[in-house]
Amino acid sequence: MRRRVPPSAEIEEQIDRLLAVGVGESPREALSELARLGARLIVQRAVEDEFDAWLGRARYERRREAPPGLRNGFRARRVQTAEGELSVEIPQVREAAEPFVSKLFARGTKLLRTEPLRAMVIGAFVRGLSMRDVESLCEQAGLGKLSKSTAARICSELRERFAAFGRRDLYDIHLTALFVDATFLAVRRDGPKEGVLVAWGFTTDGERVLLAVMLGMRESHEDWQALARDLIARGLGAPMLIVADGAPGLIEAVEQCWPASDRQHCAVHRVRNLLAKLPERDRERVRKTYWQALDDATGERDGKQRLRALVDELDTAGYTAAARCLADDLDALVVHLRYPTRHRRRWRSTNLLERSLGEVKRRTKVIGRFPGETSCLTLVWAVPDLYISHATNGIKFTQLERQHLKRIGYERHHETTPEDVTAA
Repeated sequence: MRRRVPPSAEIEEQIDRLLAVGVGESPREALSELARLGARLIVQRAVEDEFDAWLGRARYERRREAPPGLRNGFRARRVQTAEGELSVEIPQVREAAEPFVSKLFARGTKLLRTEPLRAMVIGAFVRGLSMRDVESLCEQAGLGKLSKSTAARICSELRERFAAFGRRDLYDIHLTALFVDATFLAVRRDGPKEGVLVAWGFTTDGERVLLAVMLGMRESHEDWQALARDLIARGLGAPMLIVADGAPGLIEAVEQCWPASDRQHCAVHRVRNLLAKLPERDRERVRKTYWQALDDATGERDGKQRLRALVDELDTAGYTAAARCLADDLDALVVHLRYPTRHRRRWRSTNLLERSLGEVKRRTKVIGRFPGETSCLTLVWAVPDLYISHATNGIKFTQLERQHLKRIGYERHHETTPEDVTAA
């Protein structure tokens, strides 16, 4: 059967399927497989581009002045690497003056160093690479001088992936919960660290979706307002619940752009602020009391009463600053208790987003400073995109939980005070 697509296109399809399925419960294995496929793709493309140049024409292209020779399929070749064999399809030719011999793999055995290629693939998907980076890493791998067209194609495709993410419309995405947070990174070759703002959420179908990654110089009200307006301009409707930390600029932007949405103050951020104002001997006891109050609460009103009791206890013990910290924005701290019990723990903090941003920071320690905004934003986009958007452990709503959520929306629409409800 005649092969209608080149081997590189088939490898691309495998990568797309991997990204569509996501990392599941084994993110390290998924990233390893992505690196392996990406290394194969780079080598396969280099061979195909080399063959096109040798033959004098691209696939399905006709040129009268081109030297004689017709494509005659591919021959599998096993390339030895330090990590095992790598399969590459070498193009074959007939009716040519001489057979095609790839300069990348001269006759005889050759050990290809795939670690630079793996570094390039991961770097490509998580921070972007310049043509100089691509050429240097391929040379380290033993591929010699890579063609300018191959290097340019690798770089442009990476930029296109991130650009497409930032342009896509959000009209078909209906959110139950929106999570927003920021991390500070060394975006440029010099100067102070800058904020990178990230937004993701759970849809009404229980799927996770990464929505936006953009620069926020100071994480100010104007920065968060720009992110919210970008989401709205691309068609995102108001979410039922917005989970965020207590940054004043963020709170102001959320209440201005989505006034009808519930706002949940991240419970993890709040307990960190609270414990920082206590002596070490009392921190564990207060931490347990804090989480027990939220875990055992039957509803919003009950949770608020339990936390009020902790505020009074701290105030009586002379921890005025800690009591004031907990009392501040207390109403927003218990909003998640208005929602179905089974999902409350997920919806009371930005933990998942923080974990993925922690992975971003772990990678940036190796990278150091970024060469510019695009490289930095591509990294912050790609890691949460793998860990959040493609995760298989989303959520499922039962029929009773859907009725519960509809009731919350109905009460909000009619501007009534929500009653405490137990979980569906």
